Amino acid sequence: MGKNLLQKADIQIEGIRPWDIRIRHHGFFKRIMLQGLLGLGESYMDGWWECDRLDIFIYKFLAHKLDEAVPGYYSDIMMGLSGKILSRKSDDCGCSALEKEYGIGYDVFAHMLDPYMQFSCGYWRAGATLAEAQEAKLKMVCEKLQLAPGMRVLDIGCGWGGTAEYMARHYDVYVEGITNSTEEQKVAQSRCQGLDITIMLEDYQDLPDDKFDRIIALGALEYVELKNYQNFFKAVARSLKPDGLFLLHSTGSTQLVNHVGPWLNKYIFPNGCLPSGQQLVQSIEPYFKIEDWDNLGTDYDKTLMSWFEKINESWPALSMNHSPKLKRMLDYYLCSGAGFFRAGKIQLRQILLCIGGDGKTI
Repeated sequence: MGKNLLQKADIQIEGIRPWDIRIRHHGFFKRIMLQGLLGLGESYMDGWWECDRLDIFIYKFLAHKLDEAVPGYYSDIMMGLSGKILSRKSDDCGCSALEKEYGIGYDVFAHMLDPYMQFSCGYWRAGATLAEAQEAKLKMVCEKLQLAPGMRVLDIGCGWGGTAEYMARHYDVYVEGITNSTEEQKVAQSRCQGLDITIMLEDYQDLPDDKFDRIIALGALEYVELKNYQNFFKAVARSLKPDGLFLLHSTGSTQLVNHVGPWLNKYIFPNGCLPSGQQLVQSIEPYFKIEDWDNLGTDYDKTLMSWFEKINESWPALSMNHSPKLKRMLDYYLCSGAGFFRAGKIQLRQILLCIGGDGKTI
């Protein structure tokens, strides 16, 4: 990554504009040449370079197609900077890997997220604040699912229980949430106490034998390897009533990919995948018919930047228990992700599905 290349995107080294970068270590360029995208992210975490507006830096880099000019270094990043900061083991929709390595837990989420603890994209076209956008998202998905009192709903990858609480309180439905994180289960059970909600410690491979009227998965597919997509959709179809509806809320790439890039794979999203529309449809069609498909990438850009602002506002309190390197990792993830959504390299898809398919046995 040299000065001439960056100048094509109106990015300067040692410049004074918010998106210009400042080099703090003489080994920066060599590290990028040797390690590519992994080196870019790790060198930022190590304080080797600075940028006041990482989101604009990444956006300008992509908008001027510099990723295509140096595919050996930058093609991977556009396949992946939209994962989750607390990555789960692949295929479990719940257990946090970074929680074990960095000690990140509920305290970070509580400072970063909205009152419903939504760790997925909000709906900003119906909200002016993070809290309003996330509540609008919950209302929108419930309306798409056509929830009615007495229905049985399965929440795959239920997280901290905010979605389950919202559905039970506002639509008088029974919700069964599943997670592979013991901390998430404990918090969700406490949050949902007194409501018609059950929080189970399991993953999609062990879905209940019961049939549900509705199933929802907000940000769960990201943790399933591409080779297991059909197993995921087959398991969901088995648990859904013939006249039921399934809402999938998931990130994806605009290109055919099977990985998320070296930095995300190591720190954020191990073994994860951001599928293209084609890859996703090929996995869906044996088991479901597509009723509705929305793209909400611009909303995720705003969501990520709102999380970034909240983390920075809260860091004086969080810094007592978390390292500066973790802070830089959070900043790099959130701002880079926003830049990629802004450039249209990745998407947030909200897909409503019903039982259908090509006749394969479920």
